[in-house]
Amino acid sequence: MEKTIGRMSLYRRLLLDIEKRGASHVYSHELARVAGIGAAQVRRDLMTMGFSGSPSKGYHVADLIGHIGTAIDPPEQQRVALVGVGNLGRAILAYFHGRRPKLAIVAAFDDDSAKVDKVVHGCRCHPLRAMSEIVPALDITVGIITVPAESAQDIADRLVNLDIKGILNFAPAALRVPPGVFVDTMDITTALEKVAYFARKGR
Repeated sequence: MEKTIGRMSLYRRLLLDIEKRGASHVYSHELARVAGIGAAQVRRDLMTMGFSGSPSKGYHVADLIGHIGTAIDPPEQQRVALVGVGNLGRAILAYFHGRRPKLAIVAAFDDDSAKVDKVVHGCRCHPLRAMSEIVPALDITVGIITVPAESAQDIADRLVNLDIKGILNFAPAALRVPPGVFVDTMDITTALEKVAYFARKGR
């Protein structure tokens, strides 16, 4: 299920690009090519969602974008907190600002007094001590961690204690969370080392 949701998000991003180029329909093999997966997998995913295309025209792009949104987006805005307003945190705030109306980063937190009370890409930065008040007040259910590895578990514990149910972790640390809390860790160093390894093998 986790991988399917990930592919749906990817399909939507690619379909939005296709729509911007003026195409009204797309075939499964065309979507598969830009997604870097097999056409059979694309068809299985879309059939699982209950969406079918036309043998002569393929899939209607706008309808498919809407269908994916219905399947994976929350019915109302889901709110996110970001902890750690360093270079990576700022980049994430810039990237997501206004990108997904139903999935919004509404609060940022940092222990650097130079960053507190500043608005960064439309998001106000608060002191860490204010998390216990602001997270429940804004009905935040998702957290993004962009702090150093040695601080990541403490931040995760704080988020979990505030009833956060999903954490996207950019810190190079394995987080321990209770059952019912979903964590996805994006280890940039490991990913780059993997890419570099296969780049060498391909030379």
